[in-house]
Amino acid sequence: MEKWALILGASSGFGGAISRKLAANGYNIFGVHLDRKATMRNIDAIKADIEAAGSKALFFNINAADTRARKETIRVIEEQFSNTPGNIQVLVHSLAFGTLLPVVFNPGTGGVVHKNQMDMTLDVMGHSLIYWTQDVVGHKLMDEGGHIFCMTSSGGHTAWPNYGAVSAAKAALEAHTRQIAFELAPKKIAANALRAGVTDTPALRKIPGNEQMIARALQSNPGGRLTTPNDVAEAVLTFASMNTWITGNVIGIDGGEDNAG
Repeated sequence: MEKWALILGASSGFGGAISRKLAANGYNIFGVHLDRKATMRNIDAIKADIEAAGSKALFFNINAADTRARKETIRVIEEQFSNTPGNIQVLVHSLAFGTLLPVVFNPGTGGVVHKNQMDMTLDVMGHSLIYWTQDVVGHKLMDEGGHIFCMTSSGGHTAWPNYGAVSAAKAALEAHTRQIAFELAPKKIAANALRAGVTDTPALRKIPGNEQMIARALQSNPGGRLTTPNDVAEAVLTFASMNTWITGNVIGIDGGEDNAG
């Protein structure tokens, strides 16, 4: 039976690195991403690397938070498994799309977050984990021994300028992970949130003040460097190979950065 990983946000720094790492270690990859023509070159490169590793790559250029698109993706995955038996052993939620505005007071002229922006950010970066998990588990696409991971950050418990909506989404993501772990424990499916340190990715570069965040992390991290996407990919590979007794946690992958403050 073929083993697959479903990566939500497969074109991001974390998602791309995880896709490559898992493919190099025997996983086929279902990749979900949202890219326009200008950024499709990166997706093509990721798919080429997956296939060069001897694994299969089936990618979906969709809005991962759209119910109809999610249901169609699940249908295609079921069809894939009906032709060649397999299952999803790893589900990774690495969606980074949200508003970056103050929640109450903006001393500049950019305004503050509106309800639809807050709702969108929570839905894409937080609640969508629930809906994908419901479908993957409900359609019996993940068996006993499966692992679910999501990407959180120190912003889940720390206030940063313009990060309020995303911070709320990260906090929700961690709460959802605890609940998923609790409910899926009888099925021996694990769920953990991975708290990466400051990592120089396209998503980080969109955050106002990212240069200061990078400088602070370089100064305070005990390891003297930033976290890399490969650090996170190595962790996913490691935890995916372990039993499901490790579940319901927020696991720091940051060289001790969060504790160092």
